[in-house]
Amino acid sequence: MKPHIEIDACSGFCHGVVTAINKAEEELDRSDAPLYCLGDIVHNSDEVERLERKGLTTICHNDLDRLKGSRVLLRAHGEPPATYAKARRMGIEIIDATCPVVLRLQQRIKATYDATGPRPQIVIYGKAGHAEVNGLVGQTNGEAIVVENTDQLDRIDFTRNIALYSQTTMSLQGLAMMVAAINARIAPGVEFTYHDTICRQVANRVQHLRDFALAHDVVLFVAGAKSSNGKVLFSECLAANPNTFLLSRPDDFRLSMINDAQTVGICGATSTPRWLMEQVEQCIIDRI
Repeated sequence: MKPHIEIDACSGFCHGVVTAINKAEEELDRSDAPLYCLGDIVHNSDEVERLERKGLTTICHNDLDRLKGSRVLLRAHGEPPATYAKARRMGIEIIDATCPVVLRLQQRIKATYDATGPRPQIVIYGKAGHAEVNGLVGQTNGEAIVVENTDQLDRIDFTRNIALYSQTTMSLQGLAMMVAAINARIAPGVEFTYHDTICRQVANRVQHLRDFALAHDVVLFVAGAKSSNGKVLFSECLAANPNTFLLSRPDDFRLSMINDAQTVGICGATSTPRWLMEQVEQCIIDRI
């Protein structure tokens, strides 16, 4: 008996990624002039390759030095002020596709950093080196302290005021644990403020994906190897259903993954295109 296959209707690109991809395609259609993207437009190699076939060229920061007068798209993750400054010096036209949620977070962190009076330690709950976090740290001239888990809290001086923010794609549970750990260690009389800056479109997927995973015998979670959000959401699915497998692309599928499953669920990260999940579905259909 062939299994019933369901693609999760709520999985796939978040609004920020959709906007960035739409902007890239609009610019590619508008002009034949080269269009560059600073870093992978989304952490999914198949979608990056699709856009490269349409004419989008992915570059790194060092490449900006040779692209005077060109067009450069900034992806949803955002960039630090230094990137904008270099673009101005090089006469580069910026197509800014920074996610509005990330942009507001950058502005809040900069306002805290620029405020008059004693400056608190700005702590960012996030993954050091992640593109979004680099943009957030840049709002503080590199002074923000990045912590990914409570084991890294020794980087903070608990005798000084603290302002805690979060990378938009971190988990709500992880943020709550961070707040509790700081409260437990902070010195008397020290001011601690924390800001829940986690994107709800991402956070609200967690419980939905748990429910989706529980509703199927086997779950195939589709996400790019570079996707931070993918790692978080995959772990949530795996915790709910041990028969969850991570696929970067359809070629990763093995018939042994589904065995005698009656229902197979296909879902993915906020960086996973719908068409890629559909290709995984077709791969199953072709092989059973």
